[in-house]
Amino acid sequence: MSTPTAPRTLGVGRVLIAVYAILALAATARSLVQIIEHFDVAPVAYSLSALSGVVYILATIALVRRGPVWTRIAWATITFELVGVLVVGVLSIVDPELFPSDSVWSYFGRGYVFIPLVLPILGMVWLSRRASAARSTPEAVQS
Repeated sequence: MSTPTAPRTLGVGRVLIAVYAILALAATARSLVQIIEHFDVAPVAYSLSALSGVVYILATIALVRRGPVWTRIAWATITFELVGVLVVGVLSIVDPELFPSDSVWSYFGRGYVFIPLVLPILGMVWLSRRASAARSTPEAVQS
């Protein structure tokens, strides 16, 4: 028997995963172009953008997959992402010369409409709710 929470959780999860996938594609593609064409201009910013792209790819895969290992990977990548956007966001304000060109995480993801700042928080909320649903009704996670 399915609970009322199951469809809503699944729908929100699909949207979250779709946004992660889009951000993974955008960050990775942008960083590759920047690295190939202008790496000498802002190597730190472009390297951070590439790193964020890899993190978003791994987070997307981990959110799609099920099981305790993938859940731990999702938590690790999303936590890393949140710490990254907070640290880089603060550094880009305190010392803008570190980032002569924006990275995905500079100024808390300003170039991406602050999605890099909000997304990991939403991801953590969703993972927590998914874990709660799994403890109370295992079929809610299976659907």
